[in-house]
Amino acid sequence: MFRTSCETRSAGRRRGPWFVLLFTLLLAANAVVIGADVGDRLLGGGTDDPSSASSRAGALLEAHFPSSAPDLVLLVRGEDGAGVDSEQVAAQGAWLAERLAFEPRVSGVVSYWQTGSERLRSADRSEALILAHLEGDDDTATRTYDRLAPLYRGSPPDADALDVSLGGGVAVQQEIQTTIEADLLTAELIALPLTLIILVLVFGGAVAALLPLGVGVLAILGTNAVLRLLTSVTEVSVFAQNLTTALGLGLAIDYALLIVRRFREELHQRADPRTAVRTTLRTAGRAVLFSALTVAVSLAAMLVFPLYFLRSFAYAGLSVVLLAAAASLIVLPAVLLLLGHRVDALRLRRRTLRTRREGGLVERVVRRPYRYAVTVAALLVAAGVPFLQVEFGTADDRQLPAASESRLVQEAIRDDFTSSTTGGVEILARDAKGLDRYAAALSLLPHAAEVDTPLGTYRDGRRKDAATPADASRAADGLVHLSVVPEKGVEDVSPESRRLVEGVRAASSGFEALEPLAGGRAAVLEDSKQAIADGLPAAGLLIAGTSLLLVFLLTGSLLIPLLSVASGALSLTAMFGLVVWVFQDGHLSGLLGFTPTGTIEATLPVLMFCIAFGLSMDYGVFLLSRMKEEYDRTGDPRLAIVTGVRRTSGVITAAALIIAVVFVAIGTSQITNSKMLGLGAALAVLVDATVVRGLLVPAVMRIGGRATWWAPAPLARFQRRFGLREDLSATPAPDQRTPTEPVLETVR
Repeated sequence: MFRTSCETRSAGRRRGPWFVLLFTLLLAANAVVIGADVGDRLLGGGTDDPSSASSRAGALLEAHFPSSAPDLVLLVRGEDGAGVDSEQVAAQGAWLAERLAFEPRVSGVVSYWQTGSERLRSADRSEALILAHLEGDDDTATRTYDRLAPLYRGSPPDADALDVSLGGGVAVQQEIQTTIEADLLTAELIALPLTLIILVLVFGGAVAALLPLGVGVLAILGTNAVLRLLTSVTEVSVFAQNLTTALGLGLAIDYALLIVRRFREELHQRADPRTAVRTTLRTAGRAVLFSALTVAVSLAAMLVFPLYFLRSFAYAGLSVVLLAAAASLIVLPAVLLLLGHRVDALRLRRRTLRTRREGGLVERVVRRPYRYAVTVAALLVAAGVPFLQVEFGTADDRQLPAASESRLVQEAIRDDFTSSTTGGVEILARDAKGLDRYAAALSLLPHAAEVDTPLGTYRDGRRKDAATPADASRAADGLVHLSVVPEKGVEDVSPESRRLVEGVRAASSGFEALEPLAGGRAAVLEDSKQAIADGLPAAGLLIAGTSLLLVFLLTGSLLIPLLSVASGALSLTAMFGLVVWVFQDGHLSGLLGFTPTGTIEATLPVLMFCIAFGLSMDYGVFLLSRMKEEYDRTGDPRLAIVTGVRRTSGVITAAALIIAVVFVAIGTSQITNSKMLGLGAALAVLVDATVVRGLLVPAVMRIGGRATWWAPAPLARFQRRFGLREDLSATPAPDQRTPTEPVLETVR
């Protein structure tokens, strides 16, 4: 009976890994099905605060004055150079506008031929505009656009004298979405082969190299399914797919790299596979869990912001981090149990990458810590100086490729028309006395060309033509709609338009107006910037406070958590400096293939900080856990620094190189924001993994000496009881190895 019981338990242990793999395959298959159309469900907006004054104004304007928010623009030219005032072009243009007005879910159609407005006609009379508003939310408007585009683009039926191009906000968002989907496929085709090559070089074998890649694929598939489910209940940005690919491959490979590396070490110490897996989970597995928590906290901080663009990255980031950690801690050990010593199968060479046996850079750092600490800190601060000149804006059509249709339409409007037809400041007010005085005051504001009101158009403090009939379409339900049209050359989002918004809001005092007053892109940007500023303290406190606590639980030190947070933030200065120098100021724009606008998308620095800081803490956990192990074993702070750096430098370097490759692949995107995110994050990762973790942190810790590891007795007891420690007793100490064995291998 005892023998039968033992055989049953043994059979159960053998079947356990297979059950895990079968269950994982079923989940992966379901994830493929659920997430198959995720790209079609993601949205291109999300950079406005839905509770802000400008957003509420926009909703009221859309409900009562749909023509105030045109998001579809038809740029009409005559075939064979015919002007828009020619008889045939005018007749067909008027007919086309009338036909568009009768389309389902289309409202507020306005055309040059209907109004005769000079603002809807180019200066040379070769182009004219038809403006329309697509009803419903972003998803509904996109579906309407997809239905209308083939019917109106080019030379529509019964309008063969016209050449029509489509632009406007909906068209721009749709082109961004389809371009990102294509770019992501390209990025994956670039990143996956390069990642596999790096892993093969690191591990020296094909089987071990494929395991981290498999974990990454599982994390990406799972996150796509999660995002698809979230689109049923909330809005999710299309840019979240960039983060899914980057972190799905990067973090999953990081975690799997650490697990596989430790498992192979245990096998080489002549442990059986089951014991090796148990020891691996007790040591490297704890580091993976701890690292996942630190990264998750950084990404979760974006949930405090009301902008769904940022919240979408939190959804994607949390999903991919937790799935990567789960796959590394549950699925990967099951595979390793089944493979056993066959994890070294298909070896391409006998030895893997090794570090130098003696000496090296870290010894020079600890011998001259002040020199390295001051030099590195000064260089990083200098690299971040350009960020002091940052100008925040919002993305527009110019982040699209130069040949895209919607961008060409918007460029024609900027270059050929007398004023912006889709920009400016929209105002919603009560139908009150004093409207004439109020409109006149608005027309005198700096950068205001004229003001359209129900009473007529105002310029330079007075109505243009007292005989002009009232515009009844600008009064409805006890409300009046005014439009402050900016001067030609004033971008929809620029310092000039920002001052115009400030002037409008200042001029509104004393007038019985419905709050919120100002809408439009410039007003939305100002309110979005305020929402970000309001959320920054809470996000910073969440990131810093949780990171300090987690690092304390790992190390038991008061100073090391402060050093980790400070060095992690300092490592990002080069990234922020690069973003301004390149993407705002336009240096290298020709080489990288983008059009600088003189501003940076206001949400991107927050996003890039959360991602890069989380990855910085990820590498910090790998380094500090090894230092802590050695310090507990020897009590020698200098030896702890040297051994910690030397025993983790290979893993950190390989992990950073892999995730940098993934981010650079994202940076090949044709969309400027994706390019900025990918290249900026890649630089931050490489700087942190090399300069900060290899030079700055060891130098500062050497300056601190034993005080670096000190904590008051009550806190020390708390950490010993509740802290996270890697039990590495199964691994021989460096001085216990055989004389012919190197102190550190990148991967055994």
